[in-house]
Amino acid sequence: MKNISLLGATGSIGTQTLDIIRQHPGEFKLVALAVGRNLELARKIVSEFKPEFVAVQDKSSADTLKAEYPGVQFGFSEEGLIEAAVYAKSDILVNAVLGSVGLSPTLAAIEAKKTIAIANKETLVTAGHIVIEAAKRNQVALLPVDSEHSAIFQALQGEKYENIERLILTASGGSFRDRSRADLEKVTVQEALNHPNWSMGAKITIDSATMMNKGLEVIEAHWLFSIPFEKIDVLLHKESIIHSMVEFHDSSMIAQLGTPDMRVPIQYALTYPDRLPLPGANRLNLAEIGKLHFSEMDFERFRCLHYAYEAGKAGGALPAVLNAANEAAVAAFLDGKITFLKIEDLIEKAISAHKNIVNPDLEAIQEADKEARRLVESLV
Repeated sequence: MKNISLLGATGSIGTQTLDIIRQHPGEFKLVALAVGRNLELARKIVSEFKPEFVAVQDKSSADTLKAEYPGVQFGFSEEGLIEAAVYAKSDILVNAVLGSVGLSPTLAAIEAKKTIAIANKETLVTAGHIVIEAAKRNQVALLPVDSEHSAIFQALQGEKYENIERLILTASGGSFRDRSRADLEKVTVQEALNHPNWSMGAKITIDSATMMNKGLEVIEAHWLFSIPFEKIDVLLHKESIIHSMVEFHDSSMIAQLGTPDMRVPIQYALTYPDRLPLPGANRLNLAEIGKLHFSEMDFERFRCLHYAYEAGKAGGALPAVLNAANEAAVAAFLDGKITFLKIEDLIEKAISAHKNIVNPDLEAIQEADKEARRLVESLV
């Protein structure tokens, strides 16, 4: 039995993690969780899974739920998030919160020597050098949950890192993959949220449309697998059947394939190095699919991917600036305050305005994050 702490329990990754726990009650137990504003769904989760500790966004919500569930401990704000992450009885932290808020609880859980199933890519994007150093020092495993990184992780089982020639992350192209830049001038929020392959949260779906999601994944792959950016490629693959590939020195390639289903990488992170059946999974039938399509990535068409590569190579606090500016710009787009292409412009302005710090500590990263957000919000 593995005891699980789950941050972001009401989000897309969180609810699919709960589905896995539900299907394997003899293997997993939810002992602690953190939720955002969706108290109705939080109530359903607490009633079904009976966790011992729950973190919510504010004290008022904590007081409300505590009156309803007197046998459960409640916390709130960032302190509650960290309490859930390091809960004494948990073995694995599944970090599925959205944004840079996931960094502090991840670092706390690493220091508490919890195994980390990482779905919060911003943790490694904003402070990869700090997180990886802490994980090595505490001998803590970072198990990837993103489908692309899980694919690479699976392809590397039994392989030597020194034999890697390059990593190839696949990208669906998002909602607007078949449109020109001219077509994007007046696209709506609803159009952007219509992803062709995956069912995800609003922010990640917009990031997929701008290709920033793939850019953040490139930076994450750099830290997870200790591979230079020059050896990480992105390939447009519309079907999302090959989730990513590894090419080795001898020209051999290993790919991980499957139908688009985030429960597969989530479950693999929870069961590693073993596997469990996944009831209800849609099995891949290549004969039925018939053809798979691939094309080179156009960095001029998807400028956010270009910005991510540049920020990743520059290092320091620049990836944190990239991420913070993107979060603020996407929020403005979702609120109807800016156009879709303005997201790119605001990110570029934030990157250009930043005076980079080569080896920033956590405080410097957090300050760079705040400055980038303030700049974007002022421009909006």
